[in-house]
Amino acid sequence: MVELVVTEQSARQHVLSALAADHGIAWDARCREAFAERFDRHFPSLFRLFHDLYGARPDWLDQLTELVGQSARSWAQRPADLKALDAEREHNSGWFQAGTMLGGVCYVDRYAEDLTGVRARIPYFKELGLTYLHLMPLFLAPEPHSDGGYAVSSYREVSPGLGTMAQLRDLAAELRANGISLVVDFIFNHTSDEHEWARKAAAADPAFSGYYWIFPDRSMPDAFEQTVREIFPDDHPGSFVEMPDGRWVWATFHSFQWDLNYANPAVFRAMAGEMLFLANQGVEILRMDAVAFIWKQLGTPCENLPEAHTLLQAFNAVCRLAAPSLLFKSEAIVHPDEVARYIDPAECQLSYNPLQMALIWEALATRDVSLLSQALGRRHNIPAGTSWVNYVRSHDDIGWTFADEDAAEFGINAFDHRRFLNSFYVGRFPGSFANGVPFQDNPRTGDCRISGTTASLCGMEGAPAAAVNRILLAHSVALSTGGIPLLYLGDEVGQLNDSGYALEEGHGTDSRWVHRPHYPAADYALREDLESPAGAVYAGLRRMISVRAATPEFAGTRLIGFTTNNPAVLGYQRPGDGTLILALANFSDGPQEVSALTLSGFAADAVDILTGAGVRLGAGVVLNPQQFVWLKVTPLL
Repeated sequence: MVELVVTEQSARQHVLSALAADHGIAWDARCREAFAERFDRHFPSLFRLFHDLYGARPDWLDQLTELVGQSARSWAQRPADLKALDAEREHNSGWFQAGTMLGGVCYVDRYAEDLTGVRARIPYFKELGLTYLHLMPLFLAPEPHSDGGYAVSSYREVSPGLGTMAQLRDLAAELRANGISLVVDFIFNHTSDEHEWARKAAAADPAFSGYYWIFPDRSMPDAFEQTVREIFPDDHPGSFVEMPDGRWVWATFHSFQWDLNYANPAVFRAMAGEMLFLANQGVEILRMDAVAFIWKQLGTPCENLPEAHTLLQAFNAVCRLAAPSLLFKSEAIVHPDEVARYIDPAECQLSYNPLQMALIWEALATRDVSLLSQALGRRHNIPAGTSWVNYVRSHDDIGWTFADEDAAEFGINAFDHRRFLNSFYVGRFPGSFANGVPFQDNPRTGDCRISGTTASLCGMEGAPAAAVNRILLAHSVALSTGGIPLLYLGDEVGQLNDSGYALEEGHGTDSRWVHRPHYPAADYALREDLESPAGAVYAGLRRMISVRAATPEFAGTRLIGFTTNNPAVLGYQRPGDGTLILALANFSDGPQEVSALTLSGFAADAVDILTGAGVRLGAGVVLNPQQFVWLKVTPLL
C-alpha cells in the first residue's frame, strides 16, 4: 500500500516504474514512444481527476497505476488502421464540425434485421449522405425485457440475433472506408441484473457487491430516497428494488437495471476497460447514456453532481492515452443549463440538443416561434471544439425540456403549457393535426410524454401535403442551425406509426415502440416518386443536405440570432468568412411577412441558396405557410 498523500511527480514515477516492469505489454518501440508522448501530455489531468475522485482511499495510487497499465495494454492491442485514424484526427480535431456531417440512427433488427443487413445498406447511406451511423443498443441483453437494449448483460458480446463482435468490427471498418463513423451507446450508469458482475453481486461475492449500490436493509435506501426523485414509478416506487436475498439494490430506471457504484475505483477501471475494448473494435463515438445519474451522494438529488463531470473528464483522459480519436456524446435530458455543463472538449465533445428538438415541436403546435427563437439566441452557442447533435426526434419520447423561467418571460405558465402540448400531440386538443401516442400518461394531472414518428406527429395520416411541409420545416432548423443533423432512419421517407407495436412480446407497456417501426420498404421504394409523400419528403431533405454540404457558413455551430418582428417567423444568421446566411422559417398556417424595415441591415439583393432564385429584400419577404428560405445576404456596414 502506498502513502495517502503523493505529488504528481512521485505518482508519475510510480506509474512509469510499474509500466517498465510490466512485461505483458506487447508493444514495439514506436508504439511505446507514442504512448509515452501522450502520457506526458495527459497524465497530469488524469492524476488530478483520479485523485479528486478517489484520493481519500489508501489504495488510490495503486488503482491509478493499474488503470494506466490497462490503458497501455489496450493501446498496444489497438489495430494499426485505428492508430492511423488517431494520428489523422489529432491533427484535425474539428473533423466532426464539417458542414458535410450528417447522422443517421436506427435499431439494427428493425431497420436491417442484423449486422449483415446493415452492411448491405451502406450504398443507401452514401446516397443519403451519411457520415455518422448510430446503431441503437445491440449488445447482449435479456429478452424481452431489455429496455430496448439499455439493460446490458455484456459490453463485449453482440446480441446473438444481430450478429457477432467480429461482424461489428468488420462493419465498423467498412463504414469507415466509406466515410461513415460508427456510433454506439455506452450504457455506463447501470448494467442488467443478468450481467456477470450483477450475478456475482447477487451471489454475495464481496468484490462484486461493491460494484453496485447494495444495502442489507431499508435504512440507507430510505435515507437516499428522501432527496431522489422517481424516474419510472410505473415500474417500481423509489430508486431501490429488493433482491431475492432481502438486500436492496439501486435501480434508477427499471428494476432489472442496477446502478453501478462509481465511488469504487474498481468500477471505474472496469468500465474504462469496456470503453477501450469498444474503441478497438472501431467504434468512433460513444453515446454516453444517462450522464446526469452516474454519481450518487446522500442528501442530494443524485443528478448532475460535480463528480459526474469529473468522471466524464477522467474517462476522456484515459481515452486520450489509449484511443485518442474516440469522442463522447452526452445524453442528458435535464434543465438546459445542466445540459450545457456536459459540453466541453475535455468532457463530452458532442451533445444532443433536446431543447431545440422540443421547441421545434412547440412552435409547430403554437405557430409561435418565441421560445425557439429565444433558445437559439440564448442557449445555442457552445464552447469551441464541441458540437450539437440536432434532431427532430429520436428513439425516445418527446418531453418538454424548456426552462420554466424562460417561458415566464413571455407570460407563459410552464405547467399549463406542457399540459397543452401533451394534449395537442396526442390528439386531445381540438384542431390538432398530430397523431401522437402518450407515454407514461397520467390523465389526472395531464402529465405525459409523447411518442410518434415525425410523419405521424405532423399529421401525415390526415393531410399528407401539409404534413410534408411540416416535416421539411422542422428538419430545416435541425439542418441549418449548426452541428451534426441526425435523422431517425425511415423518417426521411415519411414512415408512419407502427400501430401494432403492442402485439410484439415485451413492447405492450412501452408506447415508444410505436415510433420504432420496422424498415418501411414501401416508403423507400417510392423515394424517387415526387408525387408521393415519401418522395416529396425525401427530395426535400436531399436538397437541404446537398445545399448544406456545399455552404461553408453551415460548418461549425456559431449562430447569431435575428429578430424578425413577426412571432410566426423564425430567423437566425450563420456567419462565414465575410459572408452570411440568413434563415427565415414560417411556422404558421398562413402567409407571413418579414418587413423591408426589418431586413434593412442587408443589401437589397439576396439569393435563396435552396432554389437559386434572387430575392429583393427591399420589398420585404413574404413566406407561404410552413415555407423556409436560406438567404445569402450582404450585411451593410
